[in-house]
Amino acid sequence: MRLPLLILHILGGSIGLLSGTFAIAVRKGSTLHRDSGNVFTIAMLTLALSGLCLAILKSQTGNIIGSVITFYMISTAWLAGRRRNTGSLDWAALVVGIGGAAAILTLAIHSVRNPATADPNAPAGMAFFMAAVLVLAASGDIRMFARGQSSSRQRITRHLWRMCFGLFIATGSFFLGQQQVFPAFLRGSLFLTVLAVLPFPLMIYWLIRVRFKNAYRIQPPHNPTPVSL
Repeated sequence: MRLPLLILHILGGSIGLLSGTFAIAVRKGSTLHRDSGNVFTIAMLTLALSGLCLAILKSQTGNIIGSVITFYMISTAWLAGRRRNTGSLDWAALVVGIGGAAAILTLAIHSVRNPATADPNAPAGMAFFMAAVLVLAASGDIRMFARGQSSSRQRITRHLWRMCFGLFIATGSFFLGQQQVFPAFLRGSLFLTVLAVLPFPLMIYWLIRVRFKNAYRIQPPHNPTPVSL
């Protein structure tokens, strides 16, 4: 079973990298952006599900949690970009987010206390970082439920940072986690590190644009002038 899953995993990751890069590059809200974003979502969910199956077969706890995080971040980002109101899928995502944060935090503490038996695929520092990200994301879910309905800016912010973090998981896994596929002179180089973390400065750029662009500001309700008959 591993070979078909591995092929599916590689295809999902490759298409995710290409479509995610294209989605960031084109004009936001355009047809190209929506279409490439949909392809990116499908590819990343395929990557996450195939990675989860492989991690279970290989008993890799860190990769199991990483796959769940990827699925959670991408699916909630896609929902934020498509819907204004919350539903049962959002509640299910909140449960996954809280459960994932608790599981990763437990793994991180175990790695610190028992370094000899720690999962090499999930070092303590990275585990604590991922747990913090999931706590932040779950807090955003709770705030969304408390508001009941999100403004355009809030939904776009939620969509942007989660999609960019999902892209970072793909770039980090490829450029840092699969360096054996690159020429020897590139392995361990700053160039690959820059490519791996590139989604973060792009995320900051777009979040700043959303924060200050007038088109995303909350508009006051419009009261049309009554017409006399």
